[in-house]
Amino acid sequence: MRGGSFVSGARDMNDFHEGRQKRDEEFARRIRTKEIRREKGRRPGKASLIFGLGMFGLVGWSIAIPTLIGVAIGVWIDSRWPGQYSWTLMMLFIGLILGCLNAWYWVKTMLGIRERRRR
Repeated sequence: MRGGSFVSGARDMNDFHEGRQKRDEEFARRIRTKEIRREKGRRPGKASLIFGLGMFGLVGWSIAIPTLIGVAIGVWIDSRWPGQYSWTLMMLFIGLILGCLNAWYWVKTMLGIRERRRR
């Protein structure tokens, strides 16, 4: 030993083991906490407010964006080639239909993921 006695070396070893034991206990506690949180998330239950708001936003944007794109394309076509029929109105309905199909797909997908988590 480096100028120390056997007793101080043993004390250093005990301190080392106690520090390691505390780190191991802290690590095990964090793992238990994460596992409890994961199991709680997998339990079936009511949809949370955040899930509902997220779904509401997803549906809204999935319909709004294609509808606005359709209107923009329709306005562009009407300004380039004026005619008897309103391309703006037609493209609005096409965008709306595509947006509704898109929203239906995402809602179906999200609910399917949620159902699989319950199992």
